[in-house]
Amino acid sequence: MTMQTTLHPQLIDGLTSGRIIPYFGPGVLDLVPGGAPVPSAPEALAAILAGKVTVPHKIRNRLTAAAQFIENFKHRKTLTTYMGVAFAPRVTPSSLHAYVASLSSLPLWVDAWYDDAAQNALAGRSDWGQVQGLSQSEHFGTWTGYYDAAGGPATEVDAAGWNTLLYKPIGSSRPAGNFLVSDTDYVEVLTEIDIQTPIPPKVQELRTGRHFLFLGCRFNDQLQRTFARQIMKRSSDHHWAVLPGELTRNELRFLEEQNIQPINMPLQQFVALLTGEKLEVHASFTT
Repeated sequence: MTMQTTLHPQLIDGLTSGRIIPYFGPGVLDLVPGGAPVPSAPEALAAILAGKVTVPHKIRNRLTAAAQFIENFKHRKTLTTYMGVAFAPRVTPSSLHAYVASLSSLPLWVDAWYDDAAQNALAGRSDWGQVQGLSQSEHFGTWTGYYDAAGGPATEVDAAGWNTLLYKPIGSSRPAGNFLVSDTDYVEVLTEIDIQTPIPPKVQELRTGRHFLFLGCRFNDQLQRTFARQIMKRSSDHHWAVLPGELTRNELRFLEEQNIQPINMPLQQFVALLTGEKLEVHASFTT
């Protein structure tokens, strides 16, 4: 795959018109000025959790398994407390967060990590709200929680009046410390996700006919692929992902299956081209 140095105008037009939905993964935190004060990868978070409790060596680098061990042997509240501490620092939004938050036509923003950078980027606006995935261990029978721009509880009815919906599918540190992180959390969601029960109806509505742009995501993990696949379901038939370097066999298979066009460019360079004054564009991708 040849390295790209320019952006397709369809990406810029799609983002500014609301036809493309930004989908953030933990890797976007690498763009935070001075470095993010919270873990920016599942492996880093697993190491933090394993530093709190003696986790068996064979699972200490596997986030969901390490979290499950703590939940089993120390209690769910202990796991939630550790997660809250890990993501307690407020994260300064990167230039990418600020750019997305500034889009006047931004119907849906998906952010699949636990930090609050997206919320902080949107803080200057009042026309948005968020919906977060909830753990069945703590909210049995309720799959999602809605919150308004001020962080107060809201409802699905309220969401109908928001110009922008921030969707945090695996929860977030703020405003209520919701975390999907253990094996049990994911088993509960994955049992129902094929029939879309955990996906908020408003998200299902807004994704229809739209494209996705994946930023700071990798698809070498089955959970990440499953969530992306189910969140994209019944959307358009073409998407993009900024994925620099060599891709794994699983990633290549997933991209082909979902018709995701890889953009072989460092995320920092992509953001500079997206937001910079000297934005260079051309008519077709190089693959």
